[in-house]
Amino acid sequence: MVTRNKKDSPDTRTEPVLTAERLGRYEGMARECAQIDPQLFRRYNVKRGLRNEDGSGVLVGLTRVGSVHGYVVDENEIVPVPGKQYYRGVDVQDLVHGFQGEGRPGFEETAFLLLFGRLPGEAELAEWNAVLDAKRTLPYQLLEKIIREPSRDIMNSLARSVLAAYSDDETPDAVSIPAVLRQSIDLVARFPAMAAYAYQAKMHYYHGESLFVRNPVPGRSTAENFLMMMREDAAYTPLEAELLDLCLVLHAEHGGGNNSAFTTHVVTSAATDTYSAIAAAILSLKGPRHGGANLRVMHQMDEIKDALPDWADEGAVADYLRKILRKEAGDGSGLIYGLGHAVYTLSDPRAVLLKEKARELAETKDRMEEFALYESIERLGPAVFNECRGKNKELCANVDFYSGFVYDMLNIPTDLYTPLFAISRVVGWCAHRLEELVNGGPIVRPAFKAVGKAHLPYVPLDARG
Repeated sequence: MVTRNKKDSPDTRTEPVLTAERLGRYEGMARECAQIDPQLFRRYNVKRGLRNEDGSGVLVGLTRVGSVHGYVVDENEIVPVPGKQYYRGVDVQDLVHGFQGEGRPGFEETAFLLLFGRLPGEAELAEWNAVLDAKRTLPYQLLEKIIREPSRDIMNSLARSVLAAYSDDETPDAVSIPAVLRQSIDLVARFPAMAAYAYQAKMHYYHGESLFVRNPVPGRSTAENFLMMMREDAAYTPLEAELLDLCLVLHAEHGGGNNSAFTTHVVTSAATDTYSAIAAAILSLKGPRHGGANLRVMHQMDEIKDALPDWADEGAVADYLRKILRKEAGDGSGLIYGLGHAVYTLSDPRAVLLKEKARELAETKDRMEEFALYESIERLGPAVFNECRGKNKELCANVDFYSGFVYDMLNIPTDLYTPLFAISRVVGWCAHRLEELVNGGPIVRPAFKAVGKAHLPYVPLDARG
């Protein structure tokens, strides 16, 4: 047994153990042993990011949940085409125009479609809405935990709430399809309240604002309930609810290869519980390269608006985009956020649909001048990019380009941008989890080749430098 003298106890030390000098030294050693020669990735034909040399994704699975198309391969050449997105084979553009044309919210029937493989009939939709209504209100213990244990980051709070829901489940580790389906429905229904309450708790405890907690109202859509729970006056317009509903529909699923859906497959393949799998997906989505991308767009747009005295001067807009690409402006990344996508080339169908309604909302909010700036950047950006990079690449505005602007017009705090993505995408995650379990695949275990020094001798402690 190893003991310490009281004077050596960490509680009685006056100097910090992990000093800045010591951490700097540790950093140097950690970086040195982590660094891999970039040429080795090409030598061993490593598919970095699970992507092929031409930018297409490495095929690692099959799915019936959703699909995205942005190009075709003709005689081994990638040919750009207008983007298409499908949920269970249904064109999302047709889906959106269908429920909007018939005058109702669409997220609930979209969830039914993704989980059960077809659109519900009228009676089925009414029944499904009643099921979700019955599940929206959080159990008291979970509500109390969210309120009493706030986090500065709502995505962290959301993941923690999902893990806390494990304790509220009598059979949390069950991986039978009925059990996982029940858990999935619970999570789809509860996510809006989890996120709204986490935001209210943060603003109360960290910013001194009044705490107000409202229960979801039966008969209202997911979008309506979220706006009601998030806003102090609980008020919203039909157009605001319609536009938030559209955002939820467009973010609900995007194929099995996106980072958070793939995370769901990977974690599910280990036969872990639903709550752990969905919490892992949440924390994957949290990353700024994934669910946090619209925040990067908003920060960059704020900079552009501040820098340009005349937003209608397209020459000045193009010049500033050149500065961003040359890393003379922006955050130094050299990227125009919101332009380009891993799959879509000529167009992102989600951005096309969102732009239609964003224009309508901008007119009611007196923000058409700002909307015109977005359009200008969308139009000028690709040509400026190709000019600066010496390329001839097809670039389109992706969904993140307009979603942050829409949320801003809806007076939704930036803290809730990515949680809103999760409120929507949990449907797709649950559908992919069910697909992984039904098909009984092996644990996901790709190969990594060891390229470090091998067979080094063990050096006794007293002989080390």
